Amino acid sequence: MAVGWHRPTKLVIDTQAIKENVWNEVKRMPQGSELFAVVKANGYGHGAVQTAKAAILGGATGFCVAILDEAIELREAGITEPILILSIVDVSYIDVLLKYDLSVTVATQEWLEQAIDRLNHIETQGPLKIHIKVDTGMGRIGFTTPKTVKQAVELAQSTQLVVWEGLFTHFSTADEKDVSYFEKQTQRFQAVLSALFELPKYVHVSNSATALWHPDNVGNMIRFGIAMYGLNPSGHMLPEVYPLKPALSLVSQLIHVKELAAGEGIGYGNTYTTTENEWIGTIPIGYADGWLRHLQGFSVLVNGQKCEIVGRICMDQCMIRLPEKVSVGTTVTLVGHDHGADITLQMVADKLETIHYEVACTFSDRMPREYK
Repeated sequence: MAVGWHRPTKLVIDTQAIKENVWNEVKRMPQGSELFAVVKANGYGHGAVQTAKAAILGGATGFCVAILDEAIELREAGITEPILILSIVDVSYIDVLLKYDLSVTVATQEWLEQAIDRLNHIETQGPLKIHIKVDTGMGRIGFTTPKTVKQAVELAQSTQLVVWEGLFTHFSTADEKDVSYFEKQTQRFQAVLSALFELPKYVHVSNSATALWHPDNVGNMIRFGIAMYGLNPSGHMLPEVYPLKPALSLVSQLIHVKELAAGEGIGYGNTYTTTENEWIGTIPIGYADGWLRHLQGFSVLVNGQKCEIVGRICMDQCMIRLPEKVSVGTTVTLVGHDHGADITLQMVADKLETIHYEVACTFSDRMPREYK
Protein backbone atom coordinates (compact mmCIF):
# COMPACT_ATOMS: atom_id res chain seq x y z
CA MET A 1 0.00 0.00 0.00
CA ALA A 2 1.28 3.46 -0.90
CA VAL A 3 1.91 5.72 2.09
CA GLY A 4 0.26 9.12 1.88
CA TRP A 5 3.26 11.32 2.50
CA HIS A 6 1.86 14.04 0.25
CA ARG A 7 -1.38 14.71 2.13
CA PRO A 8 -1.74 16.19 5.63
CA THR A 9 -3.29 13.16 7.35
CA LYS A 10 -0.88 11.37 9.67
CA LEU A 11 -0.48 9.45 12.91
CA VAL A 12 1.87 11.12 15.37
CA ILE A 13 3.54 8.75 17.83
CA ASP A 14 5.08 10.08 21.03
CA THR A 15 7.99 7.73 21.69
CA GLN A 16 8.73 9.48 24.99
CA ALA A 17 5.30 8.40 26.23
CA ILE A 18 6.09 4.79 25.29
CA LYS A 19 9.42 5.01 27.08
CA GLU A 20 7.80 6.44 30.22
CA ASN A 21 4.99 3.88 30.28
CA VAL A 22 7.56 1.08 30.15
CA TRP A 23 9.77 2.71 32.77
CA ASN A 24 6.85 3.24 35.16
CA GLU A 25 6.08 -0.48 34.99
CA VAL A 26 9.73 -1.55 35.28
CA LYS A 27 10.00 0.45 38.52
CA ARG A 28 7.15 -1.62 40.02
CA MET A 29 8.54 -5.01 39.07
CA PRO A 30 10.31 -7.26 41.60
CA GLN A 31 14.07 -7.39 41.34
CA GLY A 32 15.17 -10.02 38.85
CA SER A 33 12.05 -9.72 36.71
CA GLU A 34 12.09 -8.71 33.05
CA LEU A 35 9.73 -6.82 30.79
CA PHE A 36 9.15 -8.01 27.23
CA ALA A 37 7.42 -5.36 25.12
CA VAL A 38 4.63 -6.68 22.91
CA VAL A 39 5.02 -5.10 19.46
CA LYS A 40 2.84 -7.44 17.39
CA ALA A 41 0.44 -6.05 14.77
CA ASN A 42 2.91 -3.31 13.85
CA GLY A 43 3.18 -2.25 17.46
CA TYR A 44 -0.62 -2.16 17.85
CA GLY A 45 -0.66 0.20 14.88
CA HIS A 46 2.02 2.48 16.37
CA GLY A 47 4.95 1.05 14.37
CA ALA A 48 6.82 -2.02 15.58
CA VAL A 49 10.45 -1.01 15.11
CA GLN A 50 10.18 2.51 16.50
CA THR A 51 8.07 1.28 19.40
CA ALA A 52 10.63 -1.41 20.17
CA LYS A 53 13.47 1.09 20.24
CA ALA A 54 11.55 3.36 22.60
CA ALA A 55 10.71 0.39 24.83
CA ILE A 56 14.40 -0.51 25.12
CA LEU A 57 15.12 3.00 26.38
CA GLY A 58 12.39 2.49 28.98
CA GLY A 59 13.93 -0.75 30.24
CA ALA A 60 12.45 -3.53 28.10
CA THR A 61 14.81 -6.48 27.75
CA GLY A 62 12.95 -8.48 25.11
CA PHE A 63 9.99 -8.52 22.74
CA CYS A 64 6.90 -10.52 21.89
CA VAL A 65 5.33 -10.73 18.43
CA ALA A 66 2.53 -12.78 16.91
CA ILE A 67 4.04 -14.12 13.69
CA LEU A 68 7.43 -15.02 12.28
CA ASP A 69 7.57 -12.14 9.83
CA GLU A 70 7.12 -9.62 12.64
CA ALA A 71 10.15 -11.09 14.39
CA ILE A 72 12.20 -10.97 11.20
CA GLU A 73 11.29 -7.30 10.77
CA LEU A 74 12.73 -6.52 14.21
CA ARG A 75 15.92 -8.48 13.59
CA GLU A 76 16.51 -6.84 10.20
CA ALA A 77 16.04 -3.45 11.86
CA GLY A 78 18.92 -4.23 14.21
CA ILE A 79 17.00 -5.38 17.30
CA THR A 80 19.22 -7.93 19.07
CA GLU A 81 17.22 -8.54 22.26
CA PRO A 82 15.33 -11.83 22.77
CA ILE A 83 12.16 -12.18 20.68
CA LEU A 84 9.33 -14.62 21.43
CA ILE A 85 6.75 -15.55 18.80
CA LEU A 86 3.49 -16.05 20.67
CA SER A 87 1.65 -17.98 17.95
CA ILE A 88 2.36 -21.33 16.32
CA VAL A 89 4.97 -21.35 13.56
CA ASP A 90 4.96 -24.15 11.01
CA VAL A 91 7.84 -26.57 11.57
CA SER A 92 8.97 -26.05 7.99
CA TYR A 93 10.31 -22.65 9.09
CA ILE A 94 12.56 -23.93 11.87
CA ASP A 95 15.68 -23.06 9.89
CA VAL A 96 14.41 -19.45 9.75
CA LEU A 97 13.82 -19.44 13.51
CA LEU A 98 17.39 -20.57 14.04
CA LYS A 99 18.82 -18.13 11.50
CA TYR A 100 17.28 -15.16 13.29
CA ASP A 101 17.77 -16.54 16.83
CA LEU A 102 14.08 -16.53 17.73
CA SER A 103 12.13 -18.23 20.49
CA VAL A 104 8.94 -20.03 19.53
CA THR A 105 5.76 -21.17 21.25
CA VAL A 106 5.09 -24.90 21.60
CA ALA A 107 1.41 -25.76 22.04
CA THR A 108 1.22 -29.50 21.27
CA GLN A 109 3.32 -32.63 21.71
CA GLU A 110 2.95 -33.36 18.00
CA TRP A 111 4.52 -30.05 17.02
CA LEU A 112 7.45 -30.65 19.35
CA GLU A 113 8.01 -34.14 17.96
CA GLN A 114 7.91 -32.84 14.39
CA ALA A 115 10.29 -30.01 15.28
CA ILE A 116 12.84 -32.38 16.79
CA ASP A 117 12.60 -34.62 13.74
CA ARG A 118 13.21 -31.66 11.43
CA LEU A 119 16.11 -30.42 13.58
CA ASN A 120 17.70 -33.82 13.05
CA HIS A 121 17.59 -33.34 9.27
CA ILE A 122 18.66 -29.72 8.70
CA GLU A 123 22.14 -28.28 8.57
CA THR A 124 21.35 -25.05 10.41
CA GLN A 125 22.89 -25.06 13.86
CA GLY A 126 20.58 -25.09 16.89
CA PRO A 127 19.40 -25.42 19.50
CA LEU A 128 15.84 -24.17 19.06
CA LYS A 129 14.54 -22.03 21.93
CA ILE A 130 11.00 -22.96 22.97
CA HIS A 131 8.36 -21.62 25.35
CA ILE A 132 5.71 -24.15 26.36
CA LYS A 133 2.22 -22.65 26.36
CA VAL A 134 -0.36 -23.74 28.93
CA ASP A 135 -4.04 -23.18 28.14
CA THR A 136 -5.53 -22.52 31.57
CA GLY A 137 -8.84 -21.27 30.23
CA MET A 138 -8.31 -18.98 27.26
CA GLY A 139 -9.33 -21.79 24.93
CA ARG A 140 -6.92 -20.72 22.23
CA ILE A 141 -3.65 -22.68 22.02
CA GLY A 142 -1.65 -24.68 24.53
CA PHE A 143 -1.46 -27.79 26.69
CA THR A 144 -4.44 -28.24 28.99
CA THR A 145 -3.23 -30.57 31.76
CA PRO A 146 -0.19 -30.83 34.05
CA LYS A 147 0.44 -34.32 32.66
CA THR A 148 0.73 -33.19 29.03
CA VAL A 149 2.91 -30.24 30.00
CA LYS A 150 5.22 -32.54 31.91
CA GLN A 151 5.45 -34.90 28.93
CA ALA A 152 6.43 -32.02 26.66
CA VAL A 153 9.07 -30.86 29.14
CA GLU A 154 10.51 -34.36 29.37
CA LEU A 155 10.74 -34.61 25.61
CA ALA A 156 12.41 -31.20 25.35
CA GLN A 157 14.93 -32.13 28.03
CA SER A 158 15.73 -35.45 26.37
CA THR A 159 17.51 -33.78 23.44
CA GLN A 160 20.12 -31.10 22.93
CA LEU A 161 18.32 -29.91 19.80
CA VAL A 162 15.96 -27.69 21.82
CA VAL A 163 16.30 -25.46 24.84
CA TRP A 164 13.29 -25.20 27.13
CA GLU A 165 13.47 -21.47 27.70
CA GLY A 166 10.00 -20.58 28.91
CA LEU A 167 6.65 -21.64 30.34
CA PHE A 168 3.60 -19.40 30.12
CA THR A 169 -0.14 -18.91 30.07
CA HIS A 170 -2.53 -16.08 29.22
CA PHE A 171 -5.36 -14.72 31.38
CA SER A 172 -8.63 -13.86 29.68
CA THR A 173 -10.26 -11.77 32.45
CA ALA A 174 -7.39 -10.02 34.21
CA ASP A 175 -8.93 -6.69 33.19
CA GLU A 176 -12.28 -7.32 34.92
CA LYS A 177 -13.60 -6.60 38.40
CA ASP A 178 -14.81 -10.17 38.90
CA VAL A 179 -11.66 -12.17 39.67
CA SER A 180 -13.28 -15.62 40.01
CA TYR A 181 -12.27 -16.87 36.56
CA PHE A 182 -8.85 -15.24 36.89
CA GLU A 183 -8.32 -17.17 40.12
CA LYS A 184 -9.44 -20.37 38.42
CA GLN A 185 -6.82 -19.90 35.72
CA THR A 186 -4.21 -19.07 38.35
CA GLN A 187 -4.96 -22.31 40.20
CA ARG A 188 -4.64 -24.32 37.00
CA PHE A 189 -1.24 -22.81 36.26
CA GLN A 190 -0.11 -23.44 39.82
CA ALA A 191 -1.05 -27.10 39.35
CA VAL A 192 1.26 -27.23 36.33
CA LEU A 193 4.10 -25.67 38.29
CA SER A 194 3.61 -28.17 41.09
CA ALA A 195 3.90 -31.07 38.64
CA LEU A 196 7.33 -29.97 37.39
CA PHE A 197 10.65 -30.70 39.05
CA GLU A 198 12.33 -27.60 37.66
CA LEU A 199 11.42 -24.42 35.86
CA PRO A 200 12.88 -22.73 32.78
CA LYS A 201 14.59 -19.34 32.54
CA TYR A 202 11.30 -17.53 31.95
CA VAL A 203 7.96 -18.14 33.63
CA HIS A 204 5.44 -15.58 32.45
CA VAL A 205 1.72 -15.14 33.01
CA SER A 206 1.36 -11.37 33.09
CA ASN A 207 -0.09 -9.43 30.21
CA SER A 208 -0.62 -5.68 30.78
CA ALA A 209 -3.78 -6.19 32.82
CA THR A 210 -2.23 -8.84 35.04
CA ALA A 211 0.87 -6.72 35.57
CA LEU A 212 -1.20 -3.69 36.55
CA TRP A 213 -3.88 -5.23 38.76
CA HIS A 214 -2.41 -8.59 39.84
CA PRO A 215 1.30 -7.78 40.32
CA ASP A 216 1.84 -10.52 42.92
CA ASN A 217 1.14 -13.34 40.50
CA VAL A 218 3.79 -15.93 39.71
CA GLY A 219 6.47 -15.36 37.11
CA ASN A 220 9.67 -13.47 36.45
CA MET A 221 8.74 -11.80 33.16
CA ILE A 222 5.77 -9.74 31.99
CA ARG A 223 4.44 -9.24 28.48
CA PHE A 224 3.70 -5.52 28.40
CA GLY A 225 1.35 -4.72 25.55
CA ILE A 226 -1.52 -2.25 25.41
CA ALA A 227 -0.45 -0.33 28.52
CA MET A 228 2.89 0.44 26.89
CA TYR A 229 0.99 2.54 24.37
CA GLY A 230 -0.73 4.46 27.19
CA LEU A 231 -4.10 2.73 26.97
CA ASN A 232 -6.01 1.26 29.90
CA PRO A 233 -6.41 -2.50 29.26
CA SER A 234 -9.84 -2.52 30.91
CA GLY A 235 -11.26 0.46 29.04
CA HIS A 236 -13.47 2.12 31.66
CA MET A 237 -13.78 -0.84 34.04
CA LEU A 238 -10.75 -0.47 36.33
CA PRO A 239 -8.80 2.64 37.33
CA GLU A 240 -5.21 3.01 36.19
CA VAL A 241 -2.64 2.04 38.80
CA TYR A 242 -0.45 4.91 37.61
CA PRO A 243 -1.03 7.47 34.85
CA LEU A 244 -0.69 5.91 31.41
CA LYS A 245 0.40 8.35 28.71
CA PRO A 246 -1.31 7.80 25.34
CA ALA A 247 1.30 7.69 22.59
CA LEU A 248 -0.89 8.07 19.50
CA SER A 249 -2.45 11.13 17.95
CA LEU A 250 -4.25 11.37 14.60
CA VAL A 251 -4.25 14.72 12.83
CA SER A 252 -5.19 16.09 9.44
CA GLN A 253 -6.14 19.43 7.87
CA LEU A 254 -9.12 21.02 6.21
CA ILE A 255 -8.68 20.75 2.45
CA HIS A 256 -11.98 22.37 1.46
CA VAL A 257 -14.43 24.70 3.20
CA LYS A 258 -17.76 25.94 1.86
CA GLU A 259 -21.03 27.39 3.07
CA LEU A 260 -24.17 25.48 2.16
CA ALA A 261 -27.75 26.68 2.35
CA ALA A 262 -30.44 24.84 4.31
CA GLY A 263 -31.74 21.67 2.67
CA GLU A 264 -28.47 20.51 1.08
CA GLY A 265 -27.47 16.83 1.34
CA ILE A 266 -24.05 15.66 2.48
CA GLY A 267 -22.33 12.43 1.45
CA TYR A 268 -23.37 9.08 0.03
CA GLY A 269 -26.96 8.13 0.65
CA ASN A 270 -27.89 11.69 1.59
CA THR A 271 -27.90 10.73 5.27
CA TYR A 272 -27.42 14.30 6.47
CA THR A 273 -29.23 17.41 5.33
CA THR A 274 -28.31 20.93 6.41
CA THR A 275 -31.00 22.59 8.51
CA GLU A 276 -29.72 26.14 8.03
CA ASN A 277 -26.77 27.86 6.41
CA GLU A 278 -23.83 25.70 7.51
CA TRP A 279 -20.10 25.77 7.02
CA ILE A 280 -18.90 22.34 5.87
CA GLY A 281 -15.26 21.29 5.93
CA THR A 282 -13.70 18.33 4.16
CA ILE A 283 -10.87 16.26 5.65
CA PRO A 284 -8.67 13.89 3.60
CA ILE A 285 -9.27 10.71 5.60
CA GLY A 286 -11.77 7.88 5.18
CA TYR A 287 -12.51 4.27 5.85
CA ALA A 288 -9.57 3.14 3.69
CA ASP A 289 -7.42 4.73 6.39
CA GLY A 290 -9.30 3.02 9.20
CA TRP A 291 -11.55 5.99 9.96
CA LEU A 292 -14.66 3.88 9.71
CA ARG A 293 -18.13 4.70 8.38
CA HIS A 294 -19.75 4.10 11.76
CA LEU A 295 -17.99 7.23 13.03
CA GLN A 296 -20.64 9.39 11.35
CA GLY A 297 -21.99 11.60 14.14
CA PHE A 298 -18.71 11.46 16.08
CA SER A 299 -16.79 14.71 16.60
CA VAL A 300 -13.30 15.91 15.80
CA LEU A 301 -11.50 19.02 17.08
CA VAL A 302 -10.86 22.20 15.14
CA ASN A 303 -9.22 24.99 17.15
CA GLY A 304 -10.30 23.13 20.30
CA GLN A 305 -13.97 23.04 19.28
CA LYS A 306 -15.88 19.83 18.69
CA CYS A 307 -17.11 19.53 15.11
CA GLU A 308 -19.54 16.78 14.17
CA ILE A 309 -18.86 14.41 11.28
CA VAL A 310 -21.84 14.84 8.96
CA GLY A 311 -22.84 12.48 6.19
CA ARG A 312 -21.36 9.08 5.61
CA ILE A 313 -17.61 8.78 5.80
CA CYS A 314 -16.21 8.07 2.32
CA MET A 315 -13.29 5.87 1.39
CA ASP A 316 -10.84 8.77 1.31
CA GLN A 317 -12.62 11.83 2.75
CA CYS A 318 -15.14 12.88 5.35
CA MET A 319 -17.07 16.06 6.05
CA ILE A 320 -17.55 17.99 9.27
CA ARG A 321 -19.85 20.81 10.35
CA LEU A 322 -17.84 23.88 11.35
CA PRO A 323 -19.08 26.52 13.82
CA GLU A 324 -17.92 29.28 11.48
CA LYS A 325 -15.80 29.86 8.43
CA VAL A 326 -12.37 28.33 9.00
CA SER A 327 -9.37 28.59 6.70
CA VAL A 328 -8.29 25.74 4.47
CA GLY A 329 -5.14 24.23 5.98
CA THR A 330 -6.37 24.48 9.58
CA THR A 331 -5.35 21.48 11.70
CA VAL A 332 -8.01 18.91 12.52
CA THR A 333 -7.39 16.63 15.51
CA LEU A 334 -9.20 13.32 15.21
CA VAL A 335 -7.40 11.69 18.16
CA GLY A 336 -5.36 13.69 20.62
CA HIS A 337 -5.18 17.02 22.44
CA ASP A 338 -6.10 20.39 20.94
CA HIS A 339 -6.47 23.74 22.72
CA GLY A 340 -7.46 22.15 26.03
CA ALA A 341 -9.82 19.56 24.55
CA ASP A 342 -9.20 15.84 24.04
CA ILE A 343 -10.42 13.01 21.89
CA THR A 344 -9.12 9.63 23.03
CA LEU A 345 -8.93 6.26 21.34
CA GLN A 346 -11.30 5.06 24.04
CA MET A 347 -13.86 7.63 22.91
CA VAL A 348 -13.51 6.44 19.32
CA ALA A 349 -13.88 2.85 20.52
CA ASP A 350 -17.00 3.71 22.50
CA LYS A 351 -18.58 5.24 19.40
CA LEU A 352 -17.73 2.12 17.39
CA GLU A 353 -18.88 -0.18 20.24
CA THR A 354 -15.51 -1.93 20.32
CA ILE A 355 -12.16 -1.71 22.16
CA HIS A 356 -9.30 0.70 21.62
CA TYR A 357 -7.00 -2.21 20.69
CA GLU A 358 -9.07 -2.74 17.55
CA VAL A 359 -9.20 0.95 16.69
CA ALA A 360 -5.40 1.33 16.84
CA CYS A 361 -4.85 -1.83 14.79
CA THR A 362 -7.40 -0.73 12.18
CA PHE A 363 -5.46 2.38 11.15
CA SER A 364 -4.09 1.55 7.74
CA ASP A 365 -0.54 1.80 6.46
CA ARG A 366 -1.69 4.48 4.02
CA MET A 367 -1.37 6.92 6.90
CA PRO A 368 2.28 7.81 7.62
CA ARG A 369 3.57 7.48 11.17
CA GLU A 370 5.54 10.46 12.42
CA TYR A 371 7.68 9.90 15.53
CA LYS A 372 8.38 12.57 18.12
